[in-house]
Amino acid sequence: MPITPVASTVPAQGVQSMAPTRAPKQTMDADMFMNMLVIQLKNQDPSSPMDTNAMIGQTTQLAMMEKLTSLESTSGQDFSLQMRSAAASLIGKTVTYAGPDGSAVTGTATSVSFTGSVPAVSVNGSSIALDALTGIGN
Repeated sequence: MPITPVASTVPAQGVQSMAPTRAPKQTMDADMFMNMLVIQLKNQDPSSPMDTNAMIGQTTQLAMMEKLTSLESTSGQDFSLQMRSAAASLIGKTVTYAGPDGSAVTGTATSVSFTGSVPAVSVNGSSIALDALTGIGN
């Protein structure tokens, strides 16, 4: 006797699924690590509980991961501050950069803008990104 399905699991054409889609996490953060540890503790065999050394090791790994994440953030902020300081020190100095045609253009840096991710130096009325400068003189 054949069995016929009661309802189709495939939505009809033109009908959109109401379930929201979620993009999977691509990085492991402290929340994911803690969730994995809690799930591991919930599902452990009561007759053979997790070794306390292993648990301490995992907790240490979590602390190290959090510190490395903090260090990465601090390093990025330090680099940004160094770029700003370097750009500000150029005011009044002669700088060189590649012009639109590729030739070297020289001028005096008159101001600095910090609106973008890379500071821009104003030279001869043009705004030049700090990393596009090819030379610095007095």
